Order: sequence, then C-alpha cells, then structure tokens
Amino acid sequence: RRAAAGRNTFSQFPIALPPAITLRMSQYRVGIIGGSGLYHIEGFTNQKWVKVKTPFGPPSDSFLTGKLAGREVVFLPRHGRGHRILPSELNHRANIWGMKKLGAAWAISVSAVGSLQAKYRPCDIVLPDQFLDRTKQSSAHTFFGRGIVGHIAFAHPVCEELRLLLLKAARALKARVHDGGTYVNMEGPAFSTRAESFANRKLGHDVVGMTNLGEAKCCREAEIAYASMAMITDYDCWKDDGAHVTVEMVIANLMKNVAAAKAIIAKVLPQIPAAPNWPCHDALKNVIMTDRKCWPVKTIRELEPLLRKYL
Repeated sequence: RRAAAGRNTFSQFPIALPPAITLRMSQYRVGIIGGSGLYHIEGFTNQKWVKVKTPFGPPSDSFLTGKLAGREVVFLPRHGRGHRILPSELNHRANIWGMKKLGAAWAISVSAVGSLQAKYRPCDIVLPDQFLDRTKQSSAHTFFGRGIVGHIAFAHPVCEELRLLLLKAARALKARVHDGGTYVNMEGPAFSTRAESFANRKLGHDVVGMTNLGEAKCCREAEIAYASMAMITDYDCWKDDGAHVTVEMVIANLMKNVAAAKAIIAKVLPQIPAAPNWPCHDALKNVIMTDRKCWPVKTIRELEPLLRKYL
C-alpha cells in the first residue's frame, strides 16, 4: 500500500561514489527501504546521498548511506523523495540491484498496509511471513531472463532470522506487534473494492499492500536477507462500523508509527551479524538451470553484483 503513505568491474554501470565512502569488499551494509521520515532517524550520521546507475533503469531515488546504531546502512525512499512514484511504477530490480551494489546484505522494509482482520488495529505492526501475489508484474520481479534461467525457492519468502530479530526488538519496546501473517500484494493505485476486501478477508489473509512482494522476490535473487515491517494504517474497506481507507487516514496513522519504526530499526541493527551467513545469503546456489557456457556476456555483466561468487 500503500502508495499514498509513504544492486565493479564493468564500467558501463558506474556508481558515482566519492572516494571517502567507497565500499570495501569486507564491509556489509544493512538496507532500509521506506517512506517519508525514515531518513531522519535520530543518530543517523555521516549521511551521503549516492546516485547509482543500473542496467535496469533508474532506482526510485539516490541512496542515502551513513551510519546508524554502529552499523553501516543504506536507505532508499521507496516512492522517491516527495512521493512521486506509484506502486506499479516502482523499479524493484533497479532498487535492489543498487542496494546490492552498495553492499547491502540485509534489507528491512517499512510500509503502510491495510488490516484484513479485526485483531490488527491501526498503528499495530505486523511482521509478515508470507505473500500472496495479486499483481500482473511477475516479469518485473526477477533478474533472470535474457539468456539465464533461474528458479529461486520462495516457499518461505521472508528471512526468518531477520524477522525474528525485528519481533524481539518490537516486543522489547512494548510495540503492538503481531508475529507472522500473509501480506496480499495488490496492484493499486486504487484501494480495494469491497468485494476484493471481503474476499481477501474470507480467505484468512492478514494485511493488504501494494509494494513488498517485488522487493522480497528481488532481494531473494540478490541474496539479500529481507523482512518487512507492515504498519497498519486502516481497515481497508471491509469494516462497516468505521470509515473506509483514505489517503488522509493512511498518512495520519503512518506518521503516528514513524517513531516506533525508527526505534525498532535502531534497536535491531546492532543485533544483525557482521557477516552474511544466513540461508538467504546462499539463495542462488544450485538455482540456475542454464549451462554456464551458454550465459550471454551482456547478461553476466548486468547481473555481476548478484552472480559474483558464482562466476
């Protein structure tokens, strides 16, 4: 949802990095994907906006690098500064390629969602462990194609290790947090019809949004451990005893949750391992079906940040 709130060696894809922040190969960053307000996290130091050129087109915006809670981080405003990009216009491949190129090995996503069940109240936080794809953009949610065929395992689409760290941090901070749930990724930009909302609710799904599935798929292919903090802003439009979702409602409730999101992120960052050694970090092992001698040179160049250890 909610649109209203809110990846070295190949010179043809250069990154405009000032010498002072050139990434060392031994240094891994934590990515943060979010909307307005999150790049103002207190204690975020050494901030530098970095423009990244990708083979998949432009990312949502420049990436903000810096240091937070003792960790190197890279932040991306999902919809661009000023909220200029629709959910269906998001270039997930460019966004995650840029994150990978800048050294992100983990990614924490923060986004607004609508509740499909009464137990999830506005300003609650859900940490989804499943996704349901209601989009028409599967070809835009993969790096494969153009001569290289790969099929990632996606039965468990969220990095459980990272998700549980977020859960522990949220509980320690006394946030109203829910452990697990299914995130229905609709297309947008319109909010749900009543029929869609009732159908998703009747099927037992938990929250509805417009952005996270593409991020999760691209992160898995990029071997970035991904977890989502779904911030409840409304009851979609299934509830009869309250107002149906509006832009004003989404923004108001999301802003109420910004402080909680910032606090959880700051608390969880020091707990993330220094080196990427979780199962998601080997997600491409034995995934590519195309014979190595058949890989097109151009595609290898495009995917080099992802395929580096398999070349």
